Amino acid sequence: MSTPAPISVEELHQRVQSIFLSCGLTPQNAEAVTDVIVAGERDHCKSHGIYRIEGCMRVIKEGMVKPDAIPEIVDTGKAVIEVDANAGFSNPAFFAAKEMLVARAKETGLAALVIRDCLHFSALWHDVEALAEEGLAALSMCPSYASVAPTGGTEPLLGTNPFAFGWPRPDSHPYVFDFATSVAARGEIELHRRAGTPIPEGWAIDRDGNPTTDPDAALAGAMLPFGGHKGSAIATMVELLAGALLGEFMSKEALEFSGGTHLLPRHGALILALDPTTFSARSGRDPLAEGERLLTAIAGQGARLPSQRRFKARKESRSQGITLSEAELAQLDLFEAKGLAAL
Repeated sequence: MSTPAPISVEELHQRVQSIFLSCGLTPQNAEAVTDVIVAGERDHCKSHGIYRIEGCMRVIKEGMVKPDAIPEIVDTGKAVIEVDANAGFSNPAFFAAKEMLVARAKETGLAALVIRDCLHFSALWHDVEALAEEGLAALSMCPSYASVAPTGGTEPLLGTNPFAFGWPRPDSHPYVFDFATSVAARGEIELHRRAGTPIPEGWAIDRDGNPTTDPDAALAGAMLPFGGHKGSAIATMVELLAGALLGEFMSKEALEFSGGTHLLPRHGALILALDPTTFSARSGRDPLAEGERLLTAIAGQGARLPSQRRFKARKESRSQGITLSEAELAQLDLFEAKGLAAL
């Protein structure tokens, strides 16, 4: 059986966007959601690529997200900017407030963006990378729904609670990392389930608290934090900062609201933007030059910087296109033809 011909990034973007437009998203919302999904596929982040289309369509069909929501910015002129997603996707809310966040961070040195009442499905590197390209250091975090047991526990209480960081580099791609505070993202386990392959040991426990390599048992049980008590503590920090601090859902509440893990979660998100020149102004040193010394020293030892694999894949996808399986292309065809009726 021959492998399907690669599809260009631009063509994939057009096809995905047309699917979301048919699902009732406004052009602005469809553009924002499509951007992050296609970026995931382009960068070979399969767990956050076109795999996410179906999940987004399901929450639309179930009425758990408003496809035509208009983000509402609330700005009191302080360091904290709020944007109410109004039960819409998080991505349009971020893009609606991005320019204001960048300007405020450069004005005051430090600014925070609070995204309220959003449905969040995407990787966080997209946000911090966009801010790093504006010359800012950035942190992004959000809860999820309860699917992770705290270290020493046996029942889901924490979310996968991703955490991302971006640092600007003058003549290179930004330094970016983005990881779930669970051993692996839930999407990775779902991909193993679809492929019929076992998950690695140490990723999850079953309903009875026993270690398992069965993806079905893992999804029915609980995932585990990375690094034992260290990952558990960071996941708890994310719950507190991006949940309790904001007055938004924490992961247990998000699970109860959605009625299970079969639908994407609703909650809030927190993004911090820091201006390196403001923080270093009185030091007489160039923060970006100092950063370059560190990053080049790391690479000089033969270590791979985070996201280097992703940036390499991006370059290849732009020049050679994106290779999708026959099943993935068939699903795109189905969604384009039938929209929400395909579910």
